[in-house]
Amino acid sequence: MSGFFKTALLLTALTVLLVLVGRALAGTAGMLAMLAVALVMNFLSYWFSDKIVLAMNGARPVSQLEAPELYALVADVARQARLPMPRVYIVDSPTPNAFATGRDPAHAAVAVTTGILELLTPRELRAVLAHELGHVRNRDTLIMTVVAVIAGAIVSIAHMAQWALFFGGYGGHRDDDSGPNPLAALLMILLAPLAATLIQLAISRTREYEADATGARLSGDPLALASALEKLERGVSLRPMPNANPATASLYIVNPLSGDFIASLFSTHPPIPERIARLRAMAMQRSYGAVA
Repeated sequence: MSGFFKTALLLTALTVLLVLVGRALAGTAGMLAMLAVALVMNFLSYWFSDKIVLAMNGARPVSQLEAPELYALVADVARQARLPMPRVYIVDSPTPNAFATGRDPAHAAVAVTTGILELLTPRELRAVLAHELGHVRNRDTLIMTVVAVIAGAIVSIAHMAQWALFFGGYGGHRDDDSGPNPLAALLMILLAPLAATLIQLAISRTREYEADATGARLSGDPLALASALEKLERGVSLRPMPNANPATASLYIVNPLSGDFIASLFSTHPPIPERIARLRAMAMQRSYGAVA
C-alpha cells in the first residue's frame, strides 16, 4: 500500500471517528453536528494553518539580510525541489529542531530554532531543510494540520463528555434510533481518544518516513540527514522544548517533547534509529538522486 493511499485512508477513518463520536454522544443530531464541525475545521485549517502554527510556536520572520546563510540554504534547496521560495522563520529556543507549515507550496513557511543553527553543520542543516521542504512538496504540512485539528477535537469532546457523564449526563435513553445510546457513549468516551491518537500517530509516522526519503533525494546526501537526526535526538533529550505544544509536535523533524519509554510508544514520530537505518540503507544502495 502506497504512503499516500494509506494516509488518505487513515484521514478518512479519523473523520469517520469524529462523526461516530457525535452519534454515540448525541444521536443523529450529534452526528450531523460533528460532520459540520469537521467541515468547518478543515476549512479553517486550510486557510489559516500556517498563521496558527507559527504563532503557537513563537516563530518570527527573518529576511535575507538578517539571516543570509540560512536564507541561502533554504533558497538552494527550494530551487533543487523546484518549489517557490518559502518564508523563513526562526524560533528563539535552545532546543535544536525545525518544522514546515503552509497549505501548499505557494504559501509554505520553514522555521528553525536558534538551537539547531548552533548545533548542525551547514551540510547537516541543508539536509534538514531538504526534509522540511520534502514535507512541503508532499503536501504533508496541510495533511498534518488537519489531522491534528480533528484528533484534538475528538480528544476534547471525549473529555467534555466524561464530565457530563460524571455530573449525570446520558442518564436517559430514547427508544428511537435518533437518540444517544448510554453504553455506546461510554465506550466512545473511553476508546475514541485512544483510537484518534493511534490514527494520528500512524499518519504522522508515515509522512515522516516519506519526508526523510524525499529530503535525502533532494539533498543527494542521506548520510547528512542521518547525522543530523542523531545530533537532534541527543540535543532534544538534553534540552527538550519546555513550551512545546503537543498539538503541533508532529510538525517538527524530531519530537520536541521529552518522555519515557511508554511515552515514546505514542510518539508522533517514528523511532530515530529506524529512520537513520533507512537513510544509511539509501546511501549504501545509492538509490537516490534529484527529485524530478
